[in-house]
Amino acid sequence: MADIRLAAPIPVLRIFDVAKAYEFYCDYLGFAVDWEHRFEPGLPLYAQVSRSSAKVHLSEHHGDGTPGTVVWIAVSDIHGLYAEVAGKSYAYARPGAPEDGPGGPGFSVTDPFGNELRFAQPD
Repeated sequence: MADIRLAAPIPVLRIFDVAKAYEFYCDYLGFAVDWEHRFEPGLPLYAQVSRSSAKVHLSEHHGDGTPGTVVWIAVSDIHGLYAEVAGKSYAYARPGAPEDGPGGPGFSVTDPFGNELRFAQPD
């Protein structure tokens, strides 16, 4: 069998408002916009945001992603990330303190479109 390597998967999350998506992912969670694509002006956005090696695709396209998706993201310092996120003034999400769970201590936040991001620090 050939030595075929697979890259880490990149979740595609459905969004309905670019400004709200960027406010949540960039301003609140500290992701950066890597690139944006539209087939032509006025058509739906497809974009990539990332922080460290975590990458997420955000799509306004009908049929891309399903609202309510859960994405599990490993973090090297869950308490540091929690302090950073909890210290920001964001009216639409206030995560609870990290708790022990599958994959290590963690917390979750839900984006404005119903997608849940679960951050955890693996043992």
